[in-house]
Amino acid sequence: MATTVFSHARVIDPSRGVDEIGSVVVDGKKIAAAGKAALNQGAPEGATVIDCAGRAVIPGLVDSRVFIGEPGGEHRETIASASAAAAAGGITSIVMMPDTDPVIDNVALVEFVLRTAKDTASVNIFPAAAITKGLDGREMTEFGLLREAGAVAFTDGRNTIANSLVMRRALTYARDFGAVVAHETQDADLASAGVMNEGLYASWLGLPGIPREAETIPLERDLALARLTRGNYHAAKISTATAADAVKRAKSDGANVTAGVAIHNLSLNENDVGEYRTFFRLAPPLRAEDDRLAMIEAIKDGTVDLIVSSHDPQDVDTKRVPFADAAAGAVGLETVLAVALRLHHNDEVPLIRLIETLSTAPARLFGLPGGSLKSGAPADLALVDLEEPWIVSENGIRSRSKNTCFEGARLQGKVLQTMVAGRTVFSA
Repeated sequence: MATTVFSHARVIDPSRGVDEIGSVVVDGKKIAAAGKAALNQGAPEGATVIDCAGRAVIPGLVDSRVFIGEPGGEHRETIASASAAAAAGGITSIVMMPDTDPVIDNVALVEFVLRTAKDTASVNIFPAAAITKGLDGREMTEFGLLREAGAVAFTDGRNTIANSLVMRRALTYARDFGAVVAHETQDADLASAGVMNEGLYASWLGLPGIPREAETIPLERDLALARLTRGNYHAAKISTATAADAVKRAKSDGANVTAGVAIHNLSLNENDVGEYRTFFRLAPPLRAEDDRLAMIEAIKDGTVDLIVSSHDPQDVDTKRVPFADAAAGAVGLETVLAVALRLHHNDEVPLIRLIETLSTAPARLFGLPGGSLKSGAPADLALVDLEEPWIVSENGIRSRSKNTCFEGARLQGKVLQTMVAGRTVFSA
């Protein structure tokens, strides 16, 4: 097996608290050594040596909330196209949502995803299974069989389960199988026909709003059920200061609770909707600037555990329409790292903490390999120039859908190489 040495790199490994100039030695499919000590030892005989000149080597990112069209919506995204986009963004593992057609709610669909990924994907694809059959919020799926088939988590994807008894049972069953329930919280009745954050700006645009309480009311219920069942509950995407406060209280009570935030809610606010720009129609919606700043603080202090791309490809038929009629969602696999690095460049969040939320923490939460550069870990990593500027362009997006919030955005931080199990899957 080939040996590759990334020499004179800034080695960032949150799993060991390492941020130092050193080397990363890849031996076959595994990390042999990483850090200052590896640099002092030199390169093994016959190794391919890459002089990184101070560029960063980080664990490959683990994106735990990715929507893919296949099966049923291949015109929007396939497993192959999503994995190519992920590799370009430094992502080496994806947790795929069950919102497909048919829904990933049975063993055959889990096996289909794993088989298709093995044949066509360049990064690791891990399917999440539906909590309820057909994502209808009523009848639970076979957690044990799905877990055994390879489902790494249970979620109803974009849907919120209204029935509290179903949610209690889901948390109880998932606990018994050592699985995580990841849930998006939006009260359908309270959100009603809302399409953006409720507030003055929505009134100016004449658009129906979604109040913050539509997120926090079902979240508070879920947190209470997590306390009751002692199940592993993950608030998939929160977006408000009140939601962050609720999660913080639940954690202080000792509940098995974690939370994630979409990169859009860390980097954009409701004003970015501009004059009805449908690529900014998102779920949860872009909130007020105070909420965005609260999300950054929640990442910094550990209240929020993960950053996700919330990659949700939509085609022109669902976006080139009036704002109120547009589908919610944006692509984000290729831009999540560079957009997150804005928080580093602005001195808002330490770099090692950012990488932890994008890689180490999601790998740990969902029990996935990767997220570490320690000896013996899978050689899933990314070489990144933290300073290189670039501009997002539609022509450069590898996803089949082009609905990015960051078209024309000037970003700083470019992935130069991505490696999965010791094999280079992307090179700039």
